Amino acid sequence: MTTESPSQYQDLEKQDVLSLLQGMNREDKTVAFAVEKALPQIEKLVKQLVSRMKQGGRLFYIGAGTSGRLGILDAAECPPTFGTPPEWVVGIIAGGDEAIRKAVEFAEDNTEQGWKDLQAYQIKPIDTVVGIAASGKTPYVCGALQQAKQYGCLTAAIVCNEGSLLTQIVDIPIEVIVGAEFLTGSTRLKAGTAQKMILNMISTTTMIQLGRVKGNKMVDMQLTNQKLIERGIRMIMSELHVSYQEAAEILEQTQSVRTALSYKKQD
Repeated sequence: MTTESPSQYQDLEKQDVLSLLQGMNREDKTVAFAVEKALPQIEKLVKQLVSRMKQGGRLFYIGAGTSGRLGILDAAECPPTFGTPPEWVVGIIAGGDEAIRKAVEFAEDNTEQGWKDLQAYQIKPIDTVVGIAASGKTPYVCGALQQAKQYGCLTAAIVCNEGSLLTQIVDIPIEVIVGAEFLTGSTRLKAGTAQKMILNMISTTTMIQLGRVKGNKMVDMQLTNQKLIERGIRMIMSELHVSYQEAAEILEQTQSVRTALSYKKQD
């Protein structure tokens, strides 16, 4: 597997801090180009995902270890960013919530548990399941995606090795080949960065297509702290050409940037 290839950098323990940082940065610069090659597959997934979500389907990310954590992170950021219900995008990790902070031994080796974890959410054929696995062969993920596809779900996978088992299972394989890691086999580095970039693309593009963005602004974001309230006020000022005080008053009344914009225009 490419992800297990020996690092091109030798004797890391003998290098000074700056040399280590420069080496990692040099490798990180290659990730965006690897992701670029996968854009046609990402586009294909998003188009089908949007169509399904418009019909009431949900998006599930499922993975183990770093991959699982990245899926949970992207799912968790959708409600505050786009004002979506938490059940729209769901992240599932091998080993359950405990595995978010602490590795759960052998959880990723269970081929049956992934599907059981999906069933706990009353999975439906209209749903979309995206498996995240740098190796492309994680049993927990492969088992879940195989069952999900047989059940009728749209299935996709984000992997960092060519021709992996997982890509042979799913409807839409997304292969992003980032090459050997700076630290041999440490896929939380380039592979993890590539996965994070792709997850950002999937969720953000999908939410834009679903109408959760106006112009280039997060008009459906949750106003959960002062920074976001200030951002909302600035949006209203910019869009409606009103003073700071007027914008703040409108937002206070409506508690929603989107509603504030519509509310003001109707006055």
